[in-house]
Amino acid sequence: MPAVDKLLLEEALQDSPQTRSLLSVFEEDAGTLTDYTNQLLQAMQRVYGAQNEMCLATQQLSKQLLAYEKQNFALGKGDEEVISTLHYFSKVVDELNVLHTELAKQLADTMVLPIIQFREKDLTEVSTLKDLFGLASNETPLFLEHDLSMAKYSRLPKKKENEKVKTDVVKEVAAARRKQHLSSLQYYCALNALQYRKRVAMMEPMIGFAHGQINFFKKGAEMFSQSMDSFLSSVADMVQSIQVELEAEAEKMRVSQQELLSVEESVYAPDFDVAAPQINRNLIQKAGYLNLRNKTGLVTTTWERLYFFTQGGNLMCQPRGAVAGGLIQDLDNCSVMAVDCEDRRYCFQITTPNGKSGIILQAESRKENEEWICAINNISRQIYLTDNPEAVAIKLNQTALQAVTPIMSFGKKPESSCPSQNLRNAETEDDKIVSQVAVRADDADELIAPGTPIQFDIVLPATEFLDQNRGSRRINPFGETEDETFPEAEDSLLQQMFVVRFLGSMAVKTDNTTEVIYEAMRQVLAARAIHNIFRTTESHLMVTSQTLRLIDPQTQVTRANFELTSITQFAAHQENKRLVGFVVRTPESTGGQSLSTYVFESNSEGEKICYAINLGKEIIAVQKDPEALAQLMLSIPLTNDGKYVLLNDQPDDNDGSPNENRGAESEA
Repeated sequence: MPAVDKLLLEEALQDSPQTRSLLSVFEEDAGTLTDYTNQLLQAMQRVYGAQNEMCLATQQLSKQLLAYEKQNFALGKGDEEVISTLHYFSKVVDELNVLHTELAKQLADTMVLPIIQFREKDLTEVSTLKDLFGLASNETPLFLEHDLSMAKYSRLPKKKENEKVKTDVVKEVAAARRKQHLSSLQYYCALNALQYRKRVAMMEPMIGFAHGQINFFKKGAEMFSQSMDSFLSSVADMVQSIQVELEAEAEKMRVSQQELLSVEESVYAPDFDVAAPQINRNLIQKAGYLNLRNKTGLVTTTWERLYFFTQGGNLMCQPRGAVAGGLIQDLDNCSVMAVDCEDRRYCFQITTPNGKSGIILQAESRKENEEWICAINNISRQIYLTDNPEAVAIKLNQTALQAVTPIMSFGKKPESSCPSQNLRNAETEDDKIVSQVAVRADDADELIAPGTPIQFDIVLPATEFLDQNRGSRRINPFGETEDETFPEAEDSLLQQMFVVRFLGSMAVKTDNTTEVIYEAMRQVLAARAIHNIFRTTESHLMVTSQTLRLIDPQTQVTRANFELTSITQFAAHQENKRLVGFVVRTPESTGGQSLSTYVFESNSEGEKICYAINLGKEIIAVQKDPEALAQLMLSIPLTNDGKYVLLNDQPDDNDGSPNENRGAESEA
């Protein structure tokens, strides 16, 4: 090792300027060493702090690896391999944490502590001796004491020497020089020793650092043996396989994205297929955005765009940002139909089973509108409760499509046994001829004009309620009135009640044949199937010897009234025996007459209603002939109050002729 520069102790007593100059070099070196030592200590403390942080970090990392299993990921299916791998890594990190903790302790003992001791012991000692040397050699009281002693010694006289004074002055000078010499020697020795100690102090901490790291890596190598290598290899293979799957999935998504973006711009339009939309009428569940109509005042409304979906038999709504949806409407036994609302397109209304108007919704396209209507109708019929709801929905809609297909013949029985043929002899003969001829599809246009609108309900006009409040008699297109306006009901020889459901009515072109009634039945039922209108309201059909009235069973208000003389044709369907219809001739203000066919479904057989209507017409025909009236009264049993006993309105499994029914009536 090269020689170390040092101060000569022999020159400490003389304290020459050359010695002082060399001393300043050593002092400058000591000051530089002090600054460097402080910086080096900060760096080593930072390393030690980083090692401590590594201990805490690895400890926290181990806990987080174990916490993965407890996260309850919503899409955590198939994470078993990841969880087991992370558990193993957690154990490895714990073992590494032990090594890091041991390394941190070694760094504190062999690296940081020696440099601190060097700074606190050696550098502090040099600094203290420097202060003492300065007191003895600079402008201080000790230095002034030496100068005063030398001044006294210099003023001693040559001739008159006083031995005692001289001795005292010499002793004083010697004492001052001794103090200065002692402080100089100590200071010089400390500076000379510092040159050696600084080299030791710089290398010793790094030796401790190197030994600590080597020990750490050695123990790590021993700890992570060949088993760890195989484990890391298997994990690397698993990560590689996942990466391959990711690349394949990314490629699929890229191709799919290109295909989705290669479509025409028209698909982004809300109603791009308005001309010929592909409508699925077999849906048993539906979801999508709809506009909900909300009333904000007496005449003001707002529309809110919300996400709707069906769940079981319920219509649910989920606003944006909501965690789950809420119930909007129970769809069981509800009805739905398209409506016009505030000049908006594609609106439909859901009506509750009790007939009250429910919510009004708006779809964004014709396709969405019709699919929502079909889905709600399928759900309202509780198809979703069946074993195979999709198959049931398909079958029902196929039935609806078949209903609108033109048929070549109704396959009816000969109408000679139907009471409706007894209206007029001439008309009866014509009807027999017509009933024996199969009805062709193009003959339907001769009975009913194509595109004739169908009315599915007899609705009380709004003016009726105003008329009721004024107490005046009401006038409406159906001739509705209250029962008390028909005093003939009490004196009528015939009074029979039937429970019926109005299916629809439509204008017809002729009343010369009962075929017009069957064609009207077919079109009404087909229209109900196409538009998914299956809800009907029960009413009471009262047949008297003068009128035929449709009465609301709850309010007892007459909803429609028809004079028997205005009914020109009536018939019951021969296959579906509960269907019955009649043609009404109504005079118009222009002087002409209009013909309308009304179709009903009865709880009992339609033939019974036809029999009652025919009997009422016979009573009207014989009222002016007392003998004929007497014969009619003898042929039909009467009640105690003198009224005719007719068939009851209960369902009858007997599909016999009217004559058989009359026999059953008389026995009743």
